[in-house]
Amino acid sequence: MSGFSLTDLERIVAERAKASPDESYTAKLIARGMPVAAKKLGEEAVEAVIAAVTNDREHLVAESADVIYHLLVVLKAANIPLDEVMAELNRRTAQSGLAEKAARSIV
Repeated sequence: MSGFSLTDLERIVAERAKASPDESYTAKLIARGMPVAAKKLGEEAVEAVIAAVTNDREHLVAESADVIYHLLVVLKAANIPLDEVMAELNRRTAQSGLAEKAARSIV
């Protein structure tokens, strides 16, 4: 499984999004619309935070996987390719996180 990547997951999400909502959880989330998909992403993020603050490693790993999956579903629903997000991360890593954050607060 070491070769599994976010690009692989993005491809799987895209394939499953094409299926019938009766056959695919991914398709069902997308068919229900952005508010539902985004709410589910938020719920999973909160669960990851709770696992983190309670030092529950097992649940943090599981909830982190849920967050990443649901983020890719939301990106698919918004028609935003993962490459755009990765390009933004690449742009941000050209400077320190503190400098990047300070630049955002000025604008």
